[in-house]
Amino acid sequence: MYEGYGPNGVAVLIECLTDNRNRAAGEVRTAMTRNGGNMADPGSVSYLFARKGVVTLDKADQTEDDVLMAVLDAGAEEVTDLGDTFEIVTSPPTSSRSAAHCRRRESTTTPPRPTSAPPSRSRRRRRSPQGVQLVDALEESDDVQNVYTNVDLSDEVLAELDD
Repeated sequence: MYEGYGPNGVAVLIECLTDNRNRAAGEVRTAMTRNGGNMADPGSVSYLFARKGVVTLDKADQTEDDVLMAVLDAGAEEVTDLGDTFEIVTSPPTSSRSAAHCRRRESTTTPPRPTSAPPSRSRRRRRSPQGVQLVDALEESDDVQNVYTNVDLSDEVLAELDD
């Protein structure tokens, strides 16, 4: 797990799985410095994030009330209707109990305090905001498994990225 700060003070948490720690550290450090970020000491960013379990359940013929009753007793924190599925957010110790009713389970990290990213200043040349470029550069590494940030992209920035 590596920690750092991206452009505009965005907190970045990088989760790696590697057989060569030196290569992974070098790739992460290079991606950070070339894209406006810098590495941080362990613990300086991770306190901003909370580890959560995310369980996805096919709706089938279940109602949201049915799912709520089943998983809230098991310790779930939140249930969200995503159309064809329900997303159940739990604390990691209770995710296995909540997953008893579910098809797929994964662990993720969520940031509690979002930071906004400004839109690109260049009108002539459309490009991604620096924070998005940083995440893209980090995700290009084979050793990087997940990149978590506390950035909150505005509708204007998201529309610019779609262009």
